[in-house]
Amino acid sequence: MTATAARPHIVVLHRWRDAYAHYDRYVDHDTHAVSYVTTDVGAAGVPPQAAAVALVDATDDVEQVDARIRALAARFGRPVAVVALKEDDLLPAAVLAVRWGCPGRTPQEVTLFRDKLVMARAVAAAGIPVPATAPAPDPAAVREHAARHGWPVVVKPRTGSSSAGVRLIAGPDEAAGVGHDPARLVQAYRTDPIHHVDGVFDGATLGPWRLSAYLDTCLAFRDGRPLGSVEADEPTLLAAVGAFTTSVLRALTDRPTVFHLELFLGHAGDGSPRCTLLEIGARVGGAEIPFVWRDVHGYDLMRAAFRIALGHRPPDPPPAGIRAEVAGWLLVPAPAGRPCHIEEATSMTGRDPGPYAEVVPRVGDVLPAADAYYEHVGARYRFRGADSAAVRVAVLATARDARVTGRTVTGLVAGGLR
Repeated sequence: MTATAARPHIVVLHRWRDAYAHYDRYVDHDTHAVSYVTTDVGAAGVPPQAAAVALVDATDDVEQVDARIRALAARFGRPVAVVALKEDDLLPAAVLAVRWGCPGRTPQEVTLFRDKLVMARAVAAAGIPVPATAPAPDPAAVREHAARHGWPVVVKPRTGSSSAGVRLIAGPDEAAGVGHDPARLVQAYRTDPIHHVDGVFDGATLGPWRLSAYLDTCLAFRDGRPLGSVEADEPTLLAAVGAFTTSVLRALTDRPTVFHLELFLGHAGDGSPRCTLLEIGARVGGAEIPFVWRDVHGYDLMRAAFRIALGHRPPDPPPAGIRAEVAGWLLVPAPAGRPCHIEEATSMTGRDPGPYAEVVPRVGDVLPAADAYYEHVGARYRFRGADSAAVRVAVLATARDARVTGRTVTGLVAGGLR
């Protein structure tokens, strides 16, 4: 046996260029052979301590990734874990973990958090409010659902992410154009504001968690509008949402997980909070959530997710708990179709009110047409403050004043984009 084969071999499926996850802090890369299966764009985000880097066209292509793992296993031994932290890679990693005899969530367990139809049915069976949901393989199914629950309806992929493929269908005429796709669902439309909850579940109760209000929607971001989020600090809302979130997680799993839950949050006739599930993922939330949790709250959700993937308990919060300061973030969409050549971008740090940190492209940069959708955007800003009101003011001021312009370019391959 070679010296490298004596080290436990961990395979990581990786997509990000930026430091969403600090893998080199989560596992010792000297005592473990940590190999990375990634894309051309994601390769720049692999830590230099990696035992090896294997490139694929897409990290959710199970057979292509499996071929790379076979080659890596010949060098470093059979993997003891196949780890994925990005939403789209969770199910492929679970399938591959089973193939290689590694611990972790089974594909069936992951499907409860990835297939939105299966998820809705499981949650509804537990008596938890969720919009009426049904398969939508064809226009007839969409029209039948609307006949029962009213127009408009939402049609979306059962295992989609980042609002890709989501459509609001206003009436029967529009429904005729949805085509045929067995991997879709239809849901009743809800008008209550959408919020998200992020944190850690220990299998029975909530660990550290935060509630945030979206400013606009993820679907509107795909239509070219900025997307922001501000954490909530109103005690009545937090109490209701905490209980609701616990019930959703208990309905889906009895194992530890990091989670990102989205819900419609309105008010009942008596004024009390009314929670309805939109969806939930067994992973860290996207956008700037990993960054603001590390910076503002002093807790690394990605570390927790990585440890859970290895079969360990998530790290405890600091003895005094996560920091109570309020966090927020803002994404400015790409100014043109990707790959997009940046012609102008506004720095907003140093303004009052404004962000404490930002990721703003330089003039001449090209935003790649990569799968990490919320990473390669026009600009990304992070906020912190004493309360929700102050952070909201800063996010809205930045959304008003930030400017990013550019144009779509052609003839470039992903690996050549910088």
